[in-house]
Amino acid sequence: MEKKLVRGLSVVAFGFVVLIFSACPSDAVTCDEATKSLDPCQNFLVGDGADPSLFCCRCLQSILDHVGTPETRRDLCECYKKAAAEGGVKIDKAKKIFESCKISNPVPIDPNVDCSK
Repeated sequence: MEKKLVRGLSVVAFGFVVLIFSACPSDAVTCDEATKSLDPCQNFLVGDGADPSLFCCRCLQSILDHVGTPETRRDLCECYKKAAAEGGVKIDKAKKIFESCKISNPVPIDPNVDCSK
């Protein structure tokens, strides 16, 4: 009986891990995918969440893992800039999300950023 329970819980845990990684975009990233990567971060960026969730951090890292060229980085910056302006992002939280997630070399999520730099 206990073996069935443990096996069932293992299957559920594995399914959850697969779900987390499949929900984050991979390969070439479009602006739509990049914007969707912010969905798990909404409680932190626009809500009253004190810290970004692990899921949020993993999705942000997944996006940044695919920023290989200056052009891609600039495009992502413009995408996040627009999303921040339209989505009611709290700028103070957006500025510290990458530090909170321990992500280096971030692309800013800020409606006032100059993406050409």
